[in-house]
Amino acid sequence: MSTQDNPTTQPVRKGSFLEENGKSFLFIGVALVALLAIALYYFYSYIPNRADEAASQMFRAEQYVGVDSLSNKAINGEGGYPGLEKIAEEYDNTKSANLANLYLGGIYLRKGEYKKATEALGKYTATGSAVADPLALGLLGDAYSELKDFKQAATYYKKAADKASNKFTSPMFLKKLGLVNENLKDFKGAAEAYNKIKSEYPDSQEASMIDEYIARAEAQTK
Repeated sequence: MSTQDNPTTQPVRKGSFLEENGKSFLFIGVALVALLAIALYYFYSYIPNRADEAASQMFRAEQYVGVDSLSNKAINGEGGYPGLEKIAEEYDNTKSANLANLYLGGIYLRKGEYKKATEALGKYTATGSAVADPLALGLLGDAYSELKDFKQAATYYKKAADKASNKFTSPMFLKKLGLVNENLKDFKGAAEAYNKIKSEYPDSQEASMIDEYIARAEAQTK
């Protein structure tokens, strides 16, 4: 990442935010697979009948996500199995549809279809999950970053970082918050985000070079 070579002198990178933070791109793929592990909670502890039918339809779509999340089979289905798009539409107000929207948002983001990603993720409803809820907010931040809507991106990154405090996702989203704040010329907000990584998540990967990011942002506030 170019800013890490000399963050105090290099300009803020204007390119893809998924490239700026390569760990995020990997995280999206890992998170999509990790969601498979919590699917049983959604499928077998909720409303019967219609929700059960939706859950059974999700089985094959999730298999495609696990094998290749960029495959259109996960989105559109194959043979007698509907894809995530159809499940989200036909079984709305079920846990399966909610999860389908989260999957779709991550897949569209990885495919570069950022507008579709915001639409799908915007339909996701918080469930109280410490994994899924901050992920949905963070992915929205990524999608809006790619659409160059940095104000919206900052809003969602902050929500994602605050949603479920942990040393893996929170510092990652705080760093993204700092980067978009720099693009917005909100250097005070950027410094605050970076300093929060240093003070609250000192053992995180993001904290290892955060002093240089802090120095860069604070230099712009003087």
